[in-house]
Amino acid sequence: MHTTLPVVVIGAGPVGLAAAAHLIERGLAPRVLEAGDAVGAGMSRWAHVRMFSPWAYTVDRAAAAILAKHDWRAPAPTTFPTGGEVVEGYLRPLAATPQIAPHLRLGARVVAVTKQRHDRMKNAGRRAAPFVLRYEDDTGEHEVLARAVIDASGTIDTPNPLGASGIPALGEHALRARIFYGVPDVLGAERARYAGKRVLVVGSGHSAFNVLDDLARLAQQAPGTRIVWALRRSSLARVLGGGEHDQLLERGRLGLAVGRWAECGAMTVATGFRLEGLEETDDGIVAYDGDTVLPPVDDIVAATGCRPDLRMLSELRLDLDAGTESPRALAPLIDPNLHSCGSVRPHGADELKHPDDGVYIVGMKSYGRAPTFLLPTGYEQVRSVAAAIAGDWQAARRVELVLPETGVCIARFADDDAAAQAMPAVAKRSSCCGGPPKRDASACCAEDEQAKAAGAAGCGCGDRSRMPGLTEGANP
Repeated sequence: MHTTLPVVVIGAGPVGLAAAAHLIERGLAPRVLEAGDAVGAGMSRWAHVRMFSPWAYTVDRAAAAILAKHDWRAPAPTTFPTGGEVVEGYLRPLAATPQIAPHLRLGARVVAVTKQRHDRMKNAGRRAAPFVLRYEDDTGEHEVLARAVIDASGTIDTPNPLGASGIPALGEHALRARIFYGVPDVLGAERARYAGKRVLVVGSGHSAFNVLDDLARLAQQAPGTRIVWALRRSSLARVLGGGEHDQLLERGRLGLAVGRWAECGAMTVATGFRLEGLEETDDGIVAYDGDTVLPPVDDIVAATGCRPDLRMLSELRLDLDAGTESPRALAPLIDPNLHSCGSVRPHGADELKHPDDGVYIVGMKSYGRAPTFLLPTGYEQVRSVAAAIAGDWQAARRVELVLPETGVCIARFADDDAAAQAMPAVAKRSSCCGGPPKRDASACCAEDEQAKAAGAAGCGCGDRSRMPGLTEGANP
């Protein structure tokens, strides 16, 4: 059915380009539409952030096979690249190959996907109708027909708001110029924005960890830098990760580092905080949750994750889970309210299909609002989807990926109280900064100084005043 038409891939990030590589491997003609002016545009926004997946999990097999034909040398598999290194060392060389380059169009933003001459309501002849994708570029509006659509456009353009109810907090829109959504380059391009300032970080995922770690390092260099960390969970024990048990070593290291900073008073930690509103006062921006008010700050980082933008797919018939906004069959595997471990069973075309046959949402966007996505999972998705589009359902249903364990099982904690009791012992195994905050960083122990000399995070001890109702220098 429409076998002469291309398979259109939306997005030229790592998963989108991997989809093109797998389609080419199957003898199918892809057409890749990327909204940015270069491949990896979304990843380039956090180019300074070191990934917690090593190169071994960052390069797709089919993409590597294409690159190998052009004398590309794979980086050391056990090293951890930054987002920028992935773009420069992997995505751009891949996009420049003669296998990929003729099928790639940059600066082409897809604004709508539908069925030709069929709106969402029309049944007759719907299955036989090809897909129509409308996109915009600097010359105007255009349309392209497709036999199938793979949406790998990601979620970076739609960050979650600060408000705990899923909508912007009161006052958030008015203060938007003083809120950074995502992971700012605290130690680089954005240093002047945060040095010597009071900064509130909201969020409890690894994006927040990167920001907190960088801010804590900045505080050692720039006097007056103060950090407030607000998160909804009532305990840090479920938040900080698998530590030394995490097979993704960089992720474990990051969680341990943030745990050390929190334990020795490098930041004020407000757990169980569900942000309702922001108010600008003479002393600075104040965030509040009912009667709980955080200390005033100068700037805010919203490391609250992202959500899928489904508007361009609104004329298609999709089967999405009401909670996660992921494909319904995928939701039980990734819903953080249901599954107990950070790793997710590999899945493919069966879990990603929709009532409109031939449309697949893959990569980060396929997870909807769930925060558990790993890049190798996206590669397995597109391998399976390409096989399904080619009609090879035996290969599509075969699992060809084993994911690393995260070392974090929610089920190991009976409840937050038990987790809170367990946390100090976990933190102290990795920290030299027990007890009250030290007056300056030089007072930290020899083990801490050795860690900093080796490039790891030190404890960053500093003098802090305690505030009622807030945790400073200790885990709750």
